[in-house]
Amino acid sequence: MTQQTNTAPIKVIRAGNVSASVWKDEVDKNGTIVVRYSTRIQKRFQQDGVWKNTDYFFPEELPKLQLVTAKAFEYISLKESEEASGTSS
Repeated sequence: MTQQTNTAPIKVIRAGNVSASVWKDEVDKNGTIVVRYSTRIQKRFQQDGVWKNTDYFFPEELPKLQLVTAKAFEYISLKESEEASGTSS
C-alpha cells in the first residue's frame, strides 16, 4: 500500500475508544486519476498516563470494531456512488 498523500483522514468514525479513519488517495493510473479509499482501524488506550494506539482488540471490543468497520464501509460506498453519479454532499 502506498503512503497517504493527505495529512488527515476525510472521515473518522468512533465507538468509544475504537475508531476507523477513512483516507482518500488519488492515484495516476495510465494517465487517469483513480480515487482509492483505505481505512485504518485502531484502539486508543492510556498506559502510565500516556495515550497510545493499538490494532489489537479484546473479545468484548469486537462489537465496537464491527460497528466502526460497517460504518466506514457504508461511508466509502456512498462516496463512491456520489462520485460515480457526479453528485457531492
